[in-house]
Amino acid sequence: VQLQASGGGLAQAGGSRRLSCAASELTFSRYSMGWFRQAPGKEREFVAAINWGGGSTSYADSVKGRFTISRDNAKNTVYLQMNSLKPEDTAVYYCAATTYQSVRYLETGRLYDYWGQGTLVTVSS
Repeated sequence: VQLQASGGGLAQAGGSRRLSCAASELTFSRYSMGWFRQAPGKEREFVAAINWGGGSTSYADSVKGRFTISRDNAKNTVYLQMNSLKPEDTAVYYCAATTYQSVRYLETGRLYDYWGQGTLVTVSS
């Protein structure tokens, strides 16, 4: 199983970036997908998640209204559209896959089975 995250880079505060995570050797439509991030010197934290069918999503309060998670099961890809970026959004962003379907579980990183390698997003003020 491989989760390949991409789309990171440098952005200005107030700007946007779109992250992608392509899954391979995985029955993608049977997995809920999540995005987590880890800033320098901080613990990993939940950002957003979407269940296998895309009908349910969950967001951290810090990104609600600014970030949107979506998925394309035909392309085995999950996306994270990040708008109105803030310097505090600077972090390495990781995508992850879990067989849990209920959104009440999707914020818990230890319940995820597979993790991508991470992509760095740097937001300058």
